[in-house]
Amino acid sequence: MKHDRQNQSGLDAAASDHHHHHQSRTTADLVRDLIVRISNPSRPSDIERILRYASRMLSSGITPSISSDESAMAESIKRSLVRAGRSSDALSFADFLSKISSSGGLRNRWALLYLLKSVSDDHASSADTPPLLPISAASGGLPAINGLKTLDPRSDGGGVLMVSKYSEREVDLRDFEDSARQEAELERLLVRDVLHACQGIDGRLIKFDGALDGYALVDPSKFPRDRRIMVFKLCELGWLFRKVRHYVSSIAGPPDAIGTVGQAFRGALNGELSDYYKLLTVLDAQSRSPIPPSEGSDGGDYLSLRRLAVWLAEPTVRMRLMAALVDCCGAMKGGAMAGAIHAHASRGDPLVIDFMSRLLRVSCSPLYEAVRAWVLEGELRDPFGEFFVVSTASAGSLLWREGYRLQPSMLPPFIPRDLAHRILRTGKSINFLRACCDDQDGCTITASKDVSIGYGETAALEKLVSEASECIDRRVLDVMYGRYQFKDHCLAIKRYLLLGQGDFVQYLMDVVGPRLSEPAGKISSFELSGLLETAVRASNAQYDDRDMLDRLKVKMMKHDEGDRGWDVFSLEYDACAPLDTVFSASAMERYLKVFNFLWKLRRVEHSLTAVWKTMKPNRIVSHQFTKQDGDLRTRFTSVSRRCQVLWDEMNHFVTNLQYYIMFEVLEVSWSRFLDEMETAKDLDDLLSAHDKYLDSIVEKSLLGERSKGIRRSLLVLFELVLRFGSVADRLFEGIYELQQRGRTKSSRLKRLVDDGAGGGGRKELMRRGGEFLSKMGADLDSIANEYSPSLDGFISLLPLQPHVDLKFLLFRLDFTEYYDRLHPRT
Repeated sequence: MKHDRQNQSGLDAAASDHHHHHQSRTTADLVRDLIVRISNPSRPSDIERILRYASRMLSSGITPSISSDESAMAESIKRSLVRAGRSSDALSFADFLSKISSSGGLRNRWALLYLLKSVSDDHASSADTPPLLPISAASGGLPAINGLKTLDPRSDGGGVLMVSKYSEREVDLRDFEDSARQEAELERLLVRDVLHACQGIDGRLIKFDGALDGYALVDPSKFPRDRRIMVFKLCELGWLFRKVRHYVSSIAGPPDAIGTVGQAFRGALNGELSDYYKLLTVLDAQSRSPIPPSEGSDGGDYLSLRRLAVWLAEPTVRMRLMAALVDCCGAMKGGAMAGAIHAHASRGDPLVIDFMSRLLRVSCSPLYEAVRAWVLEGELRDPFGEFFVVSTASAGSLLWREGYRLQPSMLPPFIPRDLAHRILRTGKSINFLRACCDDQDGCTITASKDVSIGYGETAALEKLVSEASECIDRRVLDVMYGRYQFKDHCLAIKRYLLLGQGDFVQYLMDVVGPRLSEPAGKISSFELSGLLETAVRASNAQYDDRDMLDRLKVKMMKHDEGDRGWDVFSLEYDACAPLDTVFSASAMERYLKVFNFLWKLRRVEHSLTAVWKTMKPNRIVSHQFTKQDGDLRTRFTSVSRRCQVLWDEMNHFVTNLQYYIMFEVLEVSWSRFLDEMETAKDLDDLLSAHDKYLDSIVEKSLLGERSKGIRRSLLVLFELVLRFGSVADRLFEGIYELQQRGRTKSSRLKRLVDDGAGGGGRKELMRRGGEFLSKMGADLDSIANEYSPSLDGFISLLPLQPHVDLKFLLFRLDFTEYYDRLHPRT
């Protein structure tokens, strides 16, 4: 030992001498001084051996065969240390590299790393090479940069005792084993903290960072980059868990804000979290087992970060899905929430499909229970507004059309829209039977109530709805056709409101006609009701069902000043429940519209018939005028012929129009309506057939919105016919009065004869007759001049109408092409 201290003193003196003369020192001297400082050799001979090794290396001209990549070289060194089971040395190297990188004083760091790596590899491959580095380097590691020295507790006098080479190896081996154990314990602590983070709990090394919105290492600089990345990836599960747990706990609010589907979804999430907790319990038990210093050397039941990553792979996928569902569902509820969950089930991964199906089966169970209650019992069990069928609190005649409707926002995409409409109709039919038809017994569905329905069982749901709808729809139609005689009521409306009962209409015209000619304000509806009953008793209508006749009533519409009874008179049919579902207020308004049109047409026809009745006897009586000579006979013949021709032309038009309306429109539409009633499968089909029947009548009768122009022209023709009837009545009344005067002589004429002026009285009579005929002829010419272009205009508009059936009317009106030749049209 004394000798060693002397050698050391000599070396120190030599080094000091070189320091004082650094201006004249060579490279070899600098290398020697460096060897003394970092290697601390025990003998001078060691210096020479190390110097020769260093000189040979420095004088080598071999160019490196790899590119100058500092990061790649550093990673290579760390991997070499880890493969050698020296994780603590790898950590020390990482800290050393971080320090020299941050200082910025060392420029060519890659060359230094390459040198150290080359020296270590060369020493490991050659047993004869003198030890350039301390013990750690001799075993393949990196040099101790700070000149490590070992303190021996056996040193006496407080001096520093250098252990032998063999002793230093043992010390380093013990240090390595201690470092490996510490590294394994550190990883075990990381594993436990990761498990804590997965439960939303902060650990000692890993805590939740609110600024980063995630879990992070408290001091990431103490851990290598690959470990930091792995911890960050594993802690994602904890962040997802916090999101799901927060949603599950915060959603526990008022029931109306959550809904039954939301509660079921919450329960499904809780079930998945329970399985998740069980897994974490198992992993926590494994994390208590120590990790061997060299992972992979022992196959024990321990839990490292890599093993934990494998365990948490599937739970992370499931938790990521649950977090995505939490984000998309938000404040949704009911069918909207079920649809949002279903949107995430369209994946190709079997794991995802199985997980989402399990979640949807639980979440959608309240929705399917609501479907079952609605379809089988007609009960709308939806206290929180989640079902896709909603009630609008309408009753009576509006129950079927407006009482219930679909709510599209709550209809999930896995229930087809046509199936949803059948579900709506089935439950609505049950309520219709109960509320409108007073039929409680027929509301029992014979379909099996034990059929299991749920998410993914669309075929079972289709079967349940089909059986229930078929049963209840058949019952509804049986009640409508049987107990409430729907077909008979439709026939009664056709006979009386659509004026299909000819004798009744004729009697009604005869008895109410005189009263309807009076001002509307002077007519009593009670009196007209009595006249209606008279017309019923005088016609074959008296043999119809009394219940249906009692529903027929007189209705006086609102009238303005100057309106006559003809303008405000109408009939109505009182259809009570459940018939008012079909004969609704809007339907009866259209019936009234058609009745007013037909009533006006019948009035025109009745007026022409009255003119004809007046013309026939007057033609017999008027022969006295034909015996007169001169201008009076000419005028009488001209007026009579003009009246007859105009009547023929008007009668041709009215007769063919009436034929078209009564047969081509009403009878054809009625026949089709009967066929559609026979094929109707449910009440919706019946309503559709009736609406189609009414629409056909309205449109073909020129009462639709697209026929306003031609309807105005038609009404002008009606007014001209009525004016003609009035003029014809005055004409023949005047002729009759003149005839009577010529036969019986008034008292005034007798005085004129007694006074000897009888001839003057006859002349006065002829003069007045001539003036009267001239005036009537002028009125007839005026009507004819208006009627002819109006009729021509009406006929010209017929080909422009959208209905093909109007071609029959055009053909009947102009079958000889007289009007076409008279007024050629394009």
